[in-house]
Amino acid sequence: QVQLVESGGGLAQTGDSLRLSCAASGRGSIIYAMAWFRQAPGKEREFVASIRMSSSIAYYADSVKGRFTISRDNAKNTGYLQMNSLKPEDTAVYYCAATSKLLQLNSSSTYSFWGQGTQVTVSS
Repeated sequence: QVQLVESGGGLAQTGDSLRLSCAASGRGSIIYAMAWFRQAPGKEREFVASIRMSSSIAYYADSVKGRFTISRDNAKNTGYLQMNSLKPEDTAVYYCAATSKLLQLNSSSTYSFWGQGTQVTVSS
């Protein structure tokens, strides 16, 4: 099993930056990709970004493209989400996810392992 622990959320103002981290631990599964999803109050969970662990190929939702950057440090088993130019509509609980399957990486159903979530609140 793989355990994921997010950190780095908090309060920000429009235009600010935050960096989220996702530390992975445990054994038994090979992680092929990590991703970030978010869920705002009253809305469904949505895809933010994903990254393949071996190649660093990344995918982004259109809403964050150019502002957010996903990265990973394989030596530390940690993934990151650098969020720049934050907007109030970025306010949500952000979840880190990991998968041992290279399927549709923007779909939450692909991911078997999830963190507990970290709140990001952006004020105007």
